[in-house]
Amino acid sequence: MTAIVDPGTQARRRALRRSATRDGAATASLHRRTDRTAQLTPQPARQVLFVTTEMTDFIKTGGLGDVAAALPRALSATQDMRVLIPAYPCVLAKARSLTWVGRTRAFAGLPETRIGQMETEDGLVVYVVHQPDLFEREGSSPYISPIGGDWSDNAIRFATLSYAAAQIAIGKAGMAWQPDVLHLNDWPTALAACYARWDGHDVPTVLTLHNLAYQGLFPVAMRHALGFPRQTPEAEFHGHLSFLRAGLIHADYITAVSGSYARQIIQPAHGMGLHLQLEKKAAQGRLVGILNGIDPSWNPAIDPALPAPFTVNQMASRTAIAAKVREEFGLREPRGPLFAFVARMVHQKGVDMVCDAAPQIVAAGGQLIMIGCGDISMERDVARLARRFPGQVGVHIGFDDGMARRMFAGSDFLLMPSRFEPCGLSQMYAQAYGSLPIAHATGGLIDTIEDGVTGLLFQHPHVAGLRHSLQRAFRIFEDPALLGAMRRAAMLEPHDWSGPASKYASLYALASPVRAAA
Repeated sequence: MTAIVDPGTQARRRALRRSATRDGAATASLHRRTDRTAQLTPQPARQVLFVTTEMTDFIKTGGLGDVAAALPRALSATQDMRVLIPAYPCVLAKARSLTWVGRTRAFAGLPETRIGQMETEDGLVVYVVHQPDLFEREGSSPYISPIGGDWSDNAIRFATLSYAAAQIAIGKAGMAWQPDVLHLNDWPTALAACYARWDGHDVPTVLTLHNLAYQGLFPVAMRHALGFPRQTPEAEFHGHLSFLRAGLIHADYITAVSGSYARQIIQPAHGMGLHLQLEKKAAQGRLVGILNGIDPSWNPAIDPALPAPFTVNQMASRTAIAAKVREEFGLREPRGPLFAFVARMVHQKGVDMVCDAAPQIVAAGGQLIMIGCGDISMERDVARLARRFPGQVGVHIGFDDGMARRMFAGSDFLLMPSRFEPCGLSQMYAQAYGSLPIAHATGGLIDTIEDGVTGLLFQHPHVAGLRHSLQRAFRIFEDPALLGAMRRAAMLEPHDWSGPASKYASLYALASPVRAAA
């Protein structure tokens, strides 16, 4: 007679096997990676200018800031990595010393700039584009004014940044250092590939797409002020100029921040109107998915934001951290699991689904804590939720890095019902801290969460899918062996930058001779 095994038992066995296998394989895996690295033929270091509008050292609104802080550092062991960022007030305030090393002349409607050089405490070289009228402004966002809405001159602001990057790359900024490769990030820097090409220079360029939804669309009437040539069909997109479309056509290689996202964006449903151009790049072998890593500081054994450290083998401190987090959010003594939401409060992140599912969480004995800011109407909905369920739902409008880290460390589950998610970092932070992500199966969430082992996935971006996953989460919470096994499996997931950095180094090597070979 065949024994019938219930799904919960199957999941428990699978998680336990996975956890035990990873414990035993960790050392062997490290040796294998080391051996493979030793066998690689050394590549000459490339000089790479990493151009960004955010860097967590100074300013951050999303995942780009974390990537810009971590990836150049991870690559610096094998490449000559330098960062270019606008000279925002927060950047200048943290400059220990600043040396003026170059300048760019005014061009069309773009003003002249000065290029300054500084170093971070750990020695990473950072160049700043100094143009006070454009970049020395109030507010905590590079893109949005303190009263809300995009700055009206964002086209000029980020075209100026892109033009400065191109001028440095083609040797016209008067600097002693010149990059072999430009690494651009999203629409605000994408025009650098175009300005170099329009000036007759084939500068090897990599453009990383962190979120295709933001494309840098501006009126066609700005063409002259931006210095566009008369005929630039590659920059036109449904009656607008598109910084991103122009950049991805001229860039040598496009990277998406996960393999699944790279496959999704060549389809009409996820390509945001650019799927045909991306499909062409993919057919040429020039669209690559490289999953992001996370910074080494995301380690619960050494994190100063936590009231007590813990490791995969010693998790007792998580109980005390959970109590601290509940106190911070004004929650009552718990009867069930603690769910966390750490994200921008925008439609993409599924805030509405969380609000719709919150009564189910509370009714079943769970609690919910939320942190983030964004759309004002969604902030109001979230605040209303806290008033409706005092002591069971806690909300912090804004962002506090230390608080977010304690939320990951003290919660049992992280809610990530994103409608689309190019990579996502929060699910990896949560896994590293033993909180199991509950996510919509899209983009990088597919690549980083194994359903029933290191988290839970639901297939369609509707609240019904989230509710079903919440039912699974409550059952897992009631099974300490399964919960513990899944936590261990999640915490043992490798999320460091060594693998992604190696792939980017290989891509730089491919990109730098590509024009000569074309």
